Amino acid sequence: MKTSSQNISHQRKSTRMQGYDYSSAGAYFITLVTYQRDMLFGDIKNGEMKLNRHGEIVREEWFKSADIRKEIRLYPEEFVVMPNHIHGIVWIVVDVVGADGVRPIEANNDVKAHGHAPLHRKPKSLSSFVAGFKSSVTKRIRDELNETGIWQRNYHDRIIRNERELDAIRKYIEMNPLNWEQDEENHPYGRTASA
Repeated sequence: MKTSSQNISHQRKSTRMQGYDYSSAGAYFITLVTYQRDMLFGDIKNGEMKLNRHGEIVREEWFKSADIRKEIRLYPEEFVVMPNHIHGIVWIVVDVVGADGVRPIEANNDVKAHGHAPLHRKPKSLSSFVAGFKSSVTKRIRDELNETGIWQRNYHDRIIRNERELDAIRKYIEMNPLNWEQDEENHPYGRTASA
């Protein structure tokens, strides 16, 4: 006989905006966290992130992702690897305009409700980028370092709506290693990578 806890369906509610097209041109701030918040990517020393081999792989694969996916733009000053998470700004460019190929920040401000994620991943979308990135990092770390369980299942995102938000997020990324002691992701438990 099943207990009541066995009858509960494990449905994950998405934090994505229902009806928003995450393949739309624009800037997206994302955070990916390690499985069980394990400290896998290095250490903070004197307010500076010191990457271990796991962290180096994460950094390499982040920028390699933009080389593979022509609709994506990534910039070094808009990315940070922390001991157990990463923050980055992902630019999706469609109908490219401007000298650097990046369109102005765009967002669908009419969409306000959160809902369930679609059953499939739209090509050239934010979720497609994140899935590819996480997969490539996991494969390399597993192959090179025999490590499993790299990422939490989902990720956090924020649609960047204007230049003020963009500037604030860039500053947050830049200051993240200096603010590690106060970071909500910093905690005393979890695995530490030996690499």
